[in-house]
Amino acid sequence: MMRLSIAIVLLLAPAFAHAWPWSDDMANQISIKPQESVDLKNPGMTPYPKRSIPIPGTSSMIRDMEASEKQTNPIPADDKSVALGKNLFEIYCAACHGVSGKGDGYVGAKLLLQPFDLTAEQTIERSDGFIWGYMTFGGAIMPSYANDLSATERWSVINYVRKVLQNGQSAVADEPAAK
Repeated sequence: MMRLSIAIVLLLAPAFAHAWPWSDDMANQISIKPQESVDLKNPGMTPYPKRSIPIPGTSSMIRDMEASEKQTNPIPADDKSVALGKNLFEIYCAACHGVSGKGDGYVGAKLLLQPFDLTAEQTIERSDGFIWGYMTFGGAIMPSYANDLSATERWSVINYVRKVLQNGQSAVADEPAAK
């Protein structure tokens, strides 16, 4: 009889803690959802700002390689973008593609299929949108970097690859030299 009483008390304990049938307070809270209007007089989604770049989770996101190939790089290949691209390339890409971009990185050497040589004619002929899409969606052995790099950061990596690795220009210094 004692065991039955303890079982009933334990079964009803969540109800007394206002957690029956499991609280969903975190899901049902007052918050603004992404792209939700905060203007109560004109409810609905607010339009994207001009020159905005789609990112995962938005309704206008590029959803496949075919659509991404048609994109043009909206980020100018200036020193700031190339320097950012260099830093990101060294963090995310050099392990497989190598520091020179020839597909001879330490991790890439251990793979059955070698990573693309980013300095090869075949890659140079590809559009910036194709490379951006490949970074976004991944490929045969390349994982998607859409969660690791923002859309703008992916364009900056492309600027670095195009300007430095493929054109043989010297890399931009991380900080300008003192005069």
